[in-house]
Amino acid sequence: MEFLRTCLIVCPLIFLATFIDSVAGGGGLISIPAYLLAGLPTHRALGTNKFVNGVGTGFAAWQYFRGGKIKLKIAAITAVMALVGSSFGTMLALHIAEDTLKKLLLAILPAVALFLSFRKDFGEKPLEKELSREKTFLYAGLIGFVIGGYDGLFGPGTGTFMIMAFTGLLGLDLLTASGSAKLGNLASNVASAVVYIANGEIDWLLCIPALCCSLLGAGLGARFAMKGGAKRVRWMIFVVLGILFIKVAYELIAAKGGSL
Repeated sequence: MEFLRTCLIVCPLIFLATFIDSVAGGGGLISIPAYLLAGLPTHRALGTNKFVNGVGTGFAAWQYFRGGKIKLKIAAITAVMALVGSSFGTMLALHIAEDTLKKLLLAILPAVALFLSFRKDFGEKPLEKELSREKTFLYAGLIGFVIGGYDGLFGPGTGTFMIMAFTGLLGLDLLTASGSAKLGNLASNVASAVVYIANGEIDWLLCIPALCCSLLGAGLGARFAMKGGAKRVRWMIFVVLGILFIKVAYELIAAKGGSL
């Protein structure tokens, strides 16, 4: 009975989280609270989330690849450097106060939303940037290292920021950027999942129904994005940024006892 209650809490939210993540990133904003709400200890919630999310992200990446919406060489370089950046970010996080990171994020998010509001054509078409092969790969590596570092340092919204970096720096349309970002996310998830597995922090029984919901959400989310193109990815990014802003603001206010 307890397991059924847990599944009823977790499964619908995992479906929603993976659907959103497949379109615009940011699914962890929903999936991690889902596991915690169901009563899993923090480390087990994080471990189970990384394993389930990794499989869902891999499936979404495959859907984008089949649809021709992944720049494979760029995405592969980003994925490798994301692993490196995430390691450094995690070590750096030990020396920076969490409140400081959250306040920085509160300043960044409205700026990103304003940029998207004024640039209504952002990501609808490739920018056709005249970048050399070397510069393209350099930018891809920097995207992986910096945003992977952010993932290790703080984490929420990593996929969304990676999509925007692919679009802004490399000139990819939002749909191709979303597909390419999946490999970077997959690399981070796999690395983290391996550590959690080694430490026995995976709820394997819960993984079975959660994985089913994750795969369904990933497949439908990728199809939703590819059928609607950049416009659907664009408005979903607004949703993710809004949720992230509210979540971070609430945590800061709660930590300060009601005032920032």
